[in-house]
Amino acid sequence: MPIRFEPLKRHGRGAFASGVPALDEWFRTRATQDQRRSVAQVFVALDEQGVVGFYSLSMFTLALESLPERLARKLPKYDAIPAALIGRLARHERAKGSGVGDLLVADAVKRVLAAAESVAAYAIVVDAKDERGRGFYESHGFISLPSRPNRLFLLTETAAAALNLASFGRDAGLVER
Repeated sequence: MPIRFEPLKRHGRGAFASGVPALDEWFRTRATQDQRRSVAQVFVALDEQGVVGFYSLSMFTLALESLPERLARKLPKYDAIPAALIGRLARHERAKGSGVGDLLVADAVKRVLAAAESVAAYAIVVDAKDERGRGFYESHGFISLPSRPNRLFLLTETAAAALNLASFGRDAGLVER
């Protein structure tokens, strides 16, 4: 099932159902408004049946004191550390177990890393809706913030290293294309 990603435009969203009512409602009713107001950039994953998933990206800041001490002590003592936020991410129920969620995270991370070449971002931040969501992000290397377990982050340098390793594996024939 080939998936392509593109910015949200006039895609049919009325029948989108992820199983998380808050995410479905936002996608159906507020995603376009948030995008128009420059609050979030929304991207959709499309397959032959239409929208199979989405995510939003925004600039973000992390308070230095919210980071684990082992990281915070290596950073300048600024009030805010630049980051990117994957604000909302969901895959359609019909794609459950297909790996679409993994593709959504991968595409979001690639876009953040591309933007980080022009605008600094120390980390990529996500807010998990529940324990299941937290487990999903942890499986992708995100780490919970000490004071807020459902807010997780991934250092951009870690994401870039993983992306380079995956690219090397594909180029060397170690990973299937």
